[in-house]
Amino acid sequence: MKGGGQKSQRGPLRKLCTPIQNYLPPPLELELCCDPVGLNVHLLSTTDPDEELELCCDPVNIAEMEASLVLASSQLVRCPTCYYNFRRSICEMSCSPNQSDFIDVTETAVDTTNNETYLVRVSYYIHENYTHGVYDTCSGVQNAQTNSPAFGTMCGEWGWYLCTPERLYDFMGHNTYAPFMIDYVYGKDGMDVAPFKFLNPPIISCNSSITNPFGKSIDACSCTDCVQSCPVLPPLPAPSGPWMVGAVYGTVVVMVAVFAVMTLLLIVCVSLWERRKTASHFENSAPKLADGYEVDIGEPSRMERWGAITDRTLVNLFTHVGTFFARHPVPTLIVGLLVSVGLSVPAIYLEIITDPTELWAAPTSRSRLEKDYYDQQFGPFYRTEMLIIRAKGLDPIDHNTSLGIQHFGPAFDRELLRDVMKLQNHISDEITGQYKNETVRLEDICFRPMLPDITRCATQSVGEYFQDDPDNLNYTTTDSAGFEVNYLDHVRYCLLSPTEQFDSAYNYLPCMSTWGGPSFPYTAVGGFLEPGQMLDADVHYQNATALLVTFLVHNTQDPEQLGRAMAWEKAFLDYMVNYEHPNMDIAYYTERSIEDEIARESETDTVTVLISYIIMFIYISIALGQYNSCSSLLVDSKVTLALGGVIIVIFSVLASLGVYALIGVAGTLIVIEVIPFLVLAVGVDNIFILVQAYQRDSRQPGESIEEFVGRVVGRVAPSMLLSASSESICFFLGALIDMPAVRVFALFAGLSLLFDFLLQISCFVALLTLDAKRQDANRFDIVCCVRASKKPETPQEPILYRVFNGFYAPALMNTGARGVVLLVFLGWLCSSFAVVPYIDVGLDQELSMPLDSYMLKVFKYQQDYLSVGPPVYFVIRDGVNYSETTVQNRICSTVNCDSNSIGTQITLAAQQPCQVSQRQLPGQTYVATAGSNWIDDYFDWCIYGYNEGVSNYAGCCWENMTGGAFCPSYTIDYSTCQPCAMTFNDDYSRPDQEAFSKYIDFFLNDNPGMNCPKGGHAAYHDAVVTTRLEDGSTHIGASYFMAYHTILKVSQDFYGALEWARKITDKMTEALNAVTGGTDPQQVFPYSVFYVYYEQYLTMWPDVMRSLGISVATIFVVTFLLMGLDLHSALIVLVMIVMIITNLGGIMYWWDISLNAVSLVNLIMAVGISVEFCSHITRAFAVSLKPNRTERAKEALTSMGSSIFYFRMYLGVVLVGATHGLILLPVVLSYVGPSVNRSSLKAAREAEGLAKKARDAEAAADMKARAAAGLAKESPQSRGPHNIQPTEHTDL
Repeated sequence: MKGGGQKSQRGPLRKLCTPIQNYLPPPLELELCCDPVGLNVHLLSTTDPDEELELCCDPVNIAEMEASLVLASSQLVRCPTCYYNFRRSICEMSCSPNQSDFIDVTETAVDTTNNETYLVRVSYYIHENYTHGVYDTCSGVQNAQTNSPAFGTMCGEWGWYLCTPERLYDFMGHNTYAPFMIDYVYGKDGMDVAPFKFLNPPIISCNSSITNPFGKSIDACSCTDCVQSCPVLPPLPAPSGPWMVGAVYGTVVVMVAVFAVMTLLLIVCVSLWERRKTASHFENSAPKLADGYEVDIGEPSRMERWGAITDRTLVNLFTHVGTFFARHPVPTLIVGLLVSVGLSVPAIYLEIITDPTELWAAPTSRSRLEKDYYDQQFGPFYRTEMLIIRAKGLDPIDHNTSLGIQHFGPAFDRELLRDVMKLQNHISDEITGQYKNETVRLEDICFRPMLPDITRCATQSVGEYFQDDPDNLNYTTTDSAGFEVNYLDHVRYCLLSPTEQFDSAYNYLPCMSTWGGPSFPYTAVGGFLEPGQMLDADVHYQNATALLVTFLVHNTQDPEQLGRAMAWEKAFLDYMVNYEHPNMDIAYYTERSIEDEIARESETDTVTVLISYIIMFIYISIALGQYNSCSSLLVDSKVTLALGGVIIVIFSVLASLGVYALIGVAGTLIVIEVIPFLVLAVGVDNIFILVQAYQRDSRQPGESIEEFVGRVVGRVAPSMLLSASSESICFFLGALIDMPAVRVFALFAGLSLLFDFLLQISCFVALLTLDAKRQDANRFDIVCCVRASKKPETPQEPILYRVFNGFYAPALMNTGARGVVLLVFLGWLCSSFAVVPYIDVGLDQELSMPLDSYMLKVFKYQQDYLSVGPPVYFVIRDGVNYSETTVQNRICSTVNCDSNSIGTQITLAAQQPCQVSQRQLPGQTYVATAGSNWIDDYFDWCIYGYNEGVSNYAGCCWENMTGGAFCPSYTIDYSTCQPCAMTFNDDYSRPDQEAFSKYIDFFLNDNPGMNCPKGGHAAYHDAVVTTRLEDGSTHIGASYFMAYHTILKVSQDFYGALEWARKITDKMTEALNAVTGGTDPQQVFPYSVFYVYYEQYLTMWPDVMRSLGISVATIFVVTFLLMGLDLHSALIVLVMIVMIITNLGGIMYWWDISLNAVSLVNLIMAVGISVEFCSHITRAFAVSLKPNRTERAKEALTSMGSSIFYFRMYLGVVLVGATHGLILLPVVLSYVGPSVNRSSLKAAREAEGLAKKARDAEAAADMKARAAAGLAKESPQSRGPHNIQPTEHTDL
């Protein structure tokens, strides 16, 4: 009997069996019968190795049994107890002398060549305890290449998702590898099938070890293949949430209490303060200077003297500087223009960084260094071009089969599949790009993992199940039950078994793709997961509502090849933007899409910047003028001056771009988009301060316009210097931050503000002088050659100045108002402190795209239809000796590997539960699967087909007979190739050290196939870096082990995945270094393509605090120095800026603005602009000589507040700064502002005395002249261009 070794008959099978010892020596043949792959397991009933064992088989039967188990052993041998249980039924059927007790021969046939009867069909009575036990012990065994259970290839059309014990055995009995048809009859206890019995051998659990009668152990399966072998891991604690008190944030409760206490203290302190008659000894006597009051100022302190000297030095310096530029306006403008243009021209060569890697990852950051290492060792991660196609206007499909009605989602409509395949083929074959007069097709740039054996491009899609041929959708047939078999049956078969070489029910069409690899269902279809569902055994791929088509393009660091790829991607995008189909709603993207869209947004932003500058020009032109009547409108307007100011701002930005272009510093889109607004804010602010200081002052007797301008510059330029230097130094020091986008922004912003200050103090002063002369000569603005016919009336103060002076400042300085302000801002600050810790960290990709970007649809469809996360690679750096057994055990994940091996730790991470509300949920580690472990498969590849003590071999490893070169196992040329001289370790479970190093390259170049399913070319060719040495051995360098992340949708998922991956690899490194003696703290590191973009969020809060800390500290130091060592004023500015930033943080929380690099740039910019609000008013307060703090606060608010307020109304983004600078700061100064500088006051008294004598003498002479002339005529030289009465400002 073929397959049975005996004559068979219908009905019970009975035959006298001959002892096996009659054929070959007892130990060898007994072991061979019971263990045809060399594991030496005694399966049958005897316990005495010396006892003769009667078997119902002969050597031919044993060889046939061995051949039938080879493929199964390739999948299950990595789990010895599983394989022990699994093959027990095969051995019992083939060799048990009692086989007729459980096998019923139901059909035989006669071989006409030799007239011998052979089996065709049998019924196998088997107990469900045994089949379920086999299934339970083997269902966890992994196929290391595909990261999926091995039963996926052993359960036929059901795949591992729908596999059950009955379906497993039914497929085993009815497939082309079975020697005859086997109908399994499943039984339970108590069922009577006499005269037969159900075979029910004992089951060994997968986490148990046994020793066979020959003294050899059957090891327990590893943790990767047997969950019971894994240590019981305590559930990870639930992610730490915010501190809650009931349903309220704990910080809110704390800050409410703080606010209550502070309010009480504030009320008490303010009440006591207001009851004091004066605030200081000076304010007790408080006589006014110019109005006849006398004061006992006492002796100034040393700090006050230094402060006064500093202030006088700055005033004198800028007075001379301003006078110089005012006296030489034309040369100043010419030189300024030439220098500005000369520095700006190189800006056209400025390199703009759009690569997200270069933007967000510092060259020295860990993720960047690890990415560079990965790219150098394995090549850059391939480029991805993808279509996500939602079925539109189609209904689900019901398909009647022998298994019942099968439900399919609308994505599997036949015509839709046909058109999608046509689209896929058109993209692959017809779309061409142009690169340097070269036509580029997909085949020129695509990723081909099976080269040189298979040259087809790697594509993932349902079309691969039909070999990319729409005609294959047309095949139909009828099964044995009379039901139609069509394309839906093949789709279902391939979704469940994507690695199958053929579907016998569908014209033997393979599921494997034309490029030699599988298209896994989670990469081919989408929209099948229920809300919150993970990718597990309960998914139903047939419910898919979307199709996924992914083209993989070879990535490279070669600019030429990269240029070709980007040219084809552009052609692909150009085609898809115009593609329409009535039943397809398509989201599409390429590797270049995000970069393209960011660049397109920058072009849009350029228009926005231009429009903003035009609007600002119009606004400044109107706001700078002092309008008294319609007749003087053209004389009083400041269009030319406003235009000059805006041009200065533009040149400041362009000059900084040009300088950095000259020295090779690349810019970013943030520089182009943000810095123009920043410089415009600061520049226009200084323009208003300078112009309005000139307008509110008067020329002294005998003072020329140039001297007048110089004096005004001397008074306000120190304040401008204070703000400009604080901001510039603040930004320059901000460049110490590692994040490239922030560092580049800080560099460009600092230099732009520096240029802006220099141009304003020179060129704008020259423009102001020319404009003053024009207005004094009564000439029209713009058309300055035309003189007005009537002398303009005396101009009035600007409306806003009058509002501040007459209403706002007095109202704000009212005792009750000041108290209310302090309480309101205290409450605001407390509320901000309460919520700032809960600002989300991250950046949703949608925010970086234009509002009309096609990528917004892509992001949505990725969240809706993708079901698996990105791959993660656990990389071992070069320097590990893989041939050492201890090292192998610390890396592998199969039998006899260490419990803390790299492979096992990946498996444990995927299994790690998370405790959430009394429930254990998977996925907190963000690792979804076990790792594909090349060393496990290399072991299996080496031992595949080898039998201990048997010389004949038909395994995987073949070499040339003469040179020893590699021979592929899938196309063996027996005339030139021979089996490798493979040598093993003691238990024949892996190659020894010499063989390990010698044949690793053979494994990595061997394609998997029917002869050898464990070939590593497809899965591992790029995963291991090898170097062939002169002695014929191979040095193994870096290598990686791939797993998959869980679905990642929001920023927190992405950087959470990175954080957990690093925690895992830290443990891996510790374990590996323990056996290798290594010291590298990142000997093992994780890599995924997105890590380099999201690493910044792991340290975002420390980066933010460090950046803001540097900025605020810089402002404090500069303020302290430039305000004449005034510690009091510097501390007040420091407190105000900290409050502004804190309250901006509160606004970020309430407006749901995440903390990221972009918001960090804006926070740093807000610090700079806050200086504008605080420093000008604080300095005006410090130099004011009013008798008390309240009056000084009024004067500072009136003189500087109105100028500052002009631009802040336009710049709504710094509304918080405006409220603090124009409301809170004056109130704080009125209570705790610095005392008047007594040294300055003393000098002012002396100057005022001299000035009074001069005025008295001038008045007497004037009265005498009037009396002599008989009339009172005002000399035009006695006033400046604006006949405004002097204010309390005194020229120091």
